[in-house]
Amino acid sequence: MSNVGIIGFGQTKHVTRREDVTFPELVKEGADLALESAGIGIEDVDAVVFPLAPDALVGVGNGERWCVDAVGAVGKPFMRVNNGGATGMSAVLTAWTHIASGMFDVVLVAGADRVSESGSAQSVLNKMWDVGYERPLPLNTITMLALSAARYMYLYDSTEEDMARVSVKNRYHASLNPYAHLRDRITIEEVLNSRQLAWPIKLGDACPASTGAAGVVLVSERYAKAHGHQAAWIRGIGQNTETFWMGDRVGPKAQGDHADADALATAFQRAYDMAGITDPRSQVHAAEIYAPFSSVELHVIEAAGLAVRGEAPKRLAAGEFTLGSPGPVVNPSGGTQCSNPITVTGVIRVGEAALQVLGAAEDRQVPGARTAIASAIGGDHQFYSTMVLSSSLEEIV
Repeated sequence: MSNVGIIGFGQTKHVTRREDVTFPELVKEGADLALESAGIGIEDVDAVVFPLAPDALVGVGNGERWCVDAVGAVGKPFMRVNNGGATGMSAVLTAWTHIASGMFDVVLVAGADRVSESGSAQSVLNKMWDVGYERPLPLNTITMLALSAARYMYLYDSTEEDMARVSVKNRYHASLNPYAHLRDRITIEEVLNSRQLAWPIKLGDACPASTGAAGVVLVSERYAKAHGHQAAWIRGIGQNTETFWMGDRVGPKAQGDHADADALATAFQRAYDMAGITDPRSQVHAAEIYAPFSSVELHVIEAAGLAVRGEAPKRLAAGEFTLGSPGPVVNPSGGTQCSNPITVTGVIRVGEAALQVLGAAEDRQVPGARTAIASAIGGDHQFYSTMVLSSSLEEIV
């Protein structure tokens, strides 16, 4: 099996709307930026993997056909991937498989999203639940995660202020990231006084609906060495899937508590086992984790092994997980909470993690970062993807 690395990552600035380009033109921006970062042309690419949201959100049936030319896939093997919010990272994992198998040396993953332009995204997302038992509640991504947040607060005696600290940290990090959508810093009081969406989640706890594009270029070890490319090496990958039924995640028969992210923890452990990581708190320097709401970040930090269950709020209150603090830094880019073009959010998590281990993250760089992790979550917190990246192929210590 070939070692696989990332040699290029590009992204547009993430905003509410882009009326100056069509969707294929936006996709092309992401592809061109990734290729430019890698220092190669589309003629050097062996295959293309295209992340794309469900047709109901895109508003165009079979939208991949519309974008084949824009992403440079004509005459090349091409695959569309859709896995909800995990779509972007699932596409990167697909590209990893293409190269690790030995079939290809260079694979481009690039795409875009216009979340704010799909009408009522939450109404569309309500349709993912069971028509008889769960749609009428009504569940959507906000109300479903509000239930999880309330359960976390009950089990671990956490507060809305603990959630607000996540927002404050991520907005501070995003203020250092020129590509982030929400770049204004915020205070705990401003989060607590913001409009209620679904208790305990408020507007200050939530991600924006972003428009933007992103892409990464993956290569084999032999290609990187033959062409003198410095790479962020993918040392471990993990995936896992949760049950479709929300009712099966709560109550005495549930396999895990809805407050936690047990299925994600399993995905992280699979990636850690593959990478040889035994102590994430000391071996991981930066974490780009998928958390569209502040409450989600608390249990994802714990699922990643960066804190034991129920301790993430206390560690945040002590100033941990923030740029300039000792230990792993969580979402130095500002994370999903500050930019969420859903289809490519997972691509951005991988790309930002790659920048960290390459020492190329500019003002948001974690000093001395050699190992980083990335994650993505899709569906109704149903599909989980994880990744470990390193600056070298040597043993991670």
